[in-house]
This record gives sequence, structure tokens and C-alpha cells, in this order.
Amino acid sequence: MATPKPRLPVVRSFNLSRWFAIVGLISIATISALAGWALSRFVSHELLQQEGELTQQFVQTLVSTERSLQSYFAYGEAEDSLELELAMSHISRMQDMLRANVYNTDRRVIWSSDRQLEGKTFGSNDELDDALSGMLVVHPEVHHEHGGKAEHTNLEKRADLFVEIYVPVRDPVSGSVVGAIEFYKNPQPLFHALQRMRTYIALGAALAGGFLYVALAGLVRRADGLMRAQERRLIDTETLAVIGEMSSAVAHGIRNPLASIRSSAELIQAADLEVAREAGADIVSESDRLETWVRELLSFSRPLDEQPEPVQVAPLIARCVEDFGRDLEKRRIDCRVESADGLPEVRGDALLLGQVLHSLVANAVEAINKDGRLTLRSAGTGREVMLAIGDNGPGMSKEQLSHVGKPFYTTKARGLGVGLSQVRRIVERYGGRLEIDSEPGRGTEVRLFLMAV
Repeated sequence: MATPKPRLPVVRSFNLSRWFAIVGLISIATISALAGWALSRFVSHELLQQEGELTQQFVQTLVSTERSLQSYFAYGEAEDSLELELAMSHISRMQDMLRANVYNTDRRVIWSSDRQLEGKTFGSNDELDDALSGMLVVHPEVHHEHGGKAEHTNLEKRADLFVEIYVPVRDPVSGSVVGAIEFYKNPQPLFHALQRMRTYIALGAALAGGFLYVALAGLVRRADGLMRAQERRLIDTETLAVIGEMSSAVAHGIRNPLASIRSSAELIQAADLEVAREAGADIVSESDRLETWVRELLSFSRPLDEQPEPVQVAPLIARCVEDFGRDLEKRRIDCRVESADGLPEVRGDALLLGQVLHSLVANAVEAINKDGRLTLRSAGTGREVMLAIGDNGPGMSKEQLSHVGKPFYTTKARGLGVGLSQVRRIVERYGGRLEIDSEPGRGTEVRLFLMAV
């Protein structure tokens, strides 16, 4: 038995311009938004980090020049309290300052611009721990919310938006961290600059994304047009190829009726009236057959529909058996039709599928020659309809079976080798497949699996 060919997928039309309009717009808009957001976050972080570094430099310079601050952080008291208050006032009067809390290494507030917080120790504070370990910590644009940190108490009365900066304080001599200062600042000019910067970045990202989308849309539209033009050329080329194959197949099939017509004409010349009538009937029958084939061949010159039409299998079988009826009778071939009830319609073209069936039956009749059996079976198998044409002819060897169906390969002495090639091409055009089962001395069965509608 021949190994069945895998079923070919049905090729559906793909509108490149439409898909790009949707997928491209979503993708470019998403990328532009993410790029704008990332750039905005980066620039905001850098500007606020610079604000924190300037604050750290001011604090470290103040600690290095004010001995009272050094002794205050080292021993918890200052040699000159007036000098200490003056130094602290420099901190509290920094530009855009909302509050300043000074912590020692025990995480206790030893001074605050809000005197109510002095001497207090607050709960877990990772930012303060990082500052006491020597890191500068900047929290950008903190919005006060009810239930926030305890050290944020009363800040909502002064500003809804502020920057939280933790500055480590180092000993000028040893360089070790002796405390930390927590600043709450409301730099309005910086916030306004950041807001303008974000607006410009968002506008720039939108313009860049729009320009990219329009540019790519033009290229995609042009590519889609070229692809569609090439697809039309391929369809036209394939149509011409099918017409050529059908012409070869019909020309191949015409030889048998012509031979019958010639024989009948010779009998008329030398036979009695009864034989002449029978020969005349043969001439009429074969002429009608030829006229039908030529008419169908001419119909193939029309453009093929892109969408297949639903076709009923039973009428095709009945018509084929009727067309070959006289030939079967003359050759004493027993024709059996086994058709299941309620078969669904199949995808295809009635003329093409009819020619497929005629070609397969003609091959079977030639293989049987005389005194044989021809079987046509049809059955529904899920989403497919199976149509089988079997004969009890000589069959084919494995080597012959491996080449059968290839263009211009034939096992007949006077064959052209276009019949099965044409059948396979037409069936696969509509998403179907073809199987051939044959053994020497046991005949051949060709099975068509057509997609149900």
C-alpha cells in the first residue's frame, strides 16, 4: 500500500495592510509609550539624584567647618550651643526646605526643625539604615498619604508633593558615618521643569511613533500591493497550467472514442442493416462524449473562482457511470456503485471534479480492458468525504506505484502520463488528498479525500 500524502492546509487570503494597521499600531504605540516612560523615569531620577548630591555636598561642607556639629554628632552635645543653633538654622533655612531631621547612629532624632520630633525613634526605616551605612538615598516625588511614615506627621499641611533625601554625615577626620540627616524638600522649579520635560518626552515619543507608523505603513501597503499582484500572476499561471493539463487529458481521452467511431464507420460500410444501426448508435454516443469533453475543456478557459463552491458527490458519480455506460457494456465490465446516504457537499468545482472522476474511471476501464469489475465507493469520514475508484485489473508493482502520479509517467504503451498528475493537482487545489492502493494481480484502488463543506 502506498504511504498516504499528508493533507495540505487550506491557504487563506492574508491581508497584510489590514493586519499591520492593527498589530503595527498597537506595537508601535506600546513601544513608544514604554520608551517615553523609561526616558522620563531616567531623566527624573538623574535630576533628583543631582539635587540630593548638592544637598549632601552642602551638609558635608557645613559639618567640616562647624566644630559644634562635629562634637554634637560625636558626643551628643555641643561646646557652643549658640554656634550649634546657628549651624542648624543654616540647615532649616535651605531653599525649598519643608523639614529636616538629624539622626545619630542609634536612629534617634537628636534635632529636628519640628521640635516635637526630637528625642523620638521611629520604626523600621530602610532608607535611614542605608544612609547610616554611607549611602545617599533620594525618594523622588513622594505623595503624602494618610497612614504613611510616622516621621511624615504634619507634612501634609505644608505640601502634598515633596522629595525625601537621606544624607549620611561623615566625620571629617576618620570619614566614618556619625549620623544622618533626613530632608523633606519641595523644589517647585524642579517639579515644574520635570513636568515640562515629561510633556516634551511624551509628545516626542508620540511624534516619533506616528512618523515610524506612517513610514512603515507606506512600505507595507506597497509590499502588500506587490504581493497581491504576484499572487494574481501565480493564479493566472496556475490556471493556464491546469488548462494545459486538461487539454492534454482530454486529447488523451479523445483517442478511444475516435477509434470507436472509426471502427463503427467501417462496420457500416460492410455490415447489414442491424449491425449498421448498432454502429450508428455507437457513433452518436461517442460523438456526444467528445462534444461534452470539448465543451467542458472550453469552460476551463474562464477564470477560476477564488472561493470553491459546494459540490454534491452523488450526481458526479451518476453522470460518470452514465457517460461510460456503453463502453462498460461493450467491454462486459460489471460496474458497482456503493454510495453512503446523506453525504455532505464537498469543496471544489463541479467541472474540475467531474473531469477528475472521468479520468480515474477511464484509467480503470483501460486497466480492466474486458470482463472485469469496476467499483465506485463513497463515504463520509468526519470532515472529509472519501471517493474510491477500484478495479480488478493487473495492478502495479511497488516501483511503479512510487512513480505513479508524476507528470508524464505512465504504465501504458500509448499513454501520456498526465491523468493522475492532473487529478492530484486538482484535488490538492481544494485542500484534499489522494491515496493509491495497488498490488500486482489484485487490481488498483484510487481514493480521493475531499474536504466537506
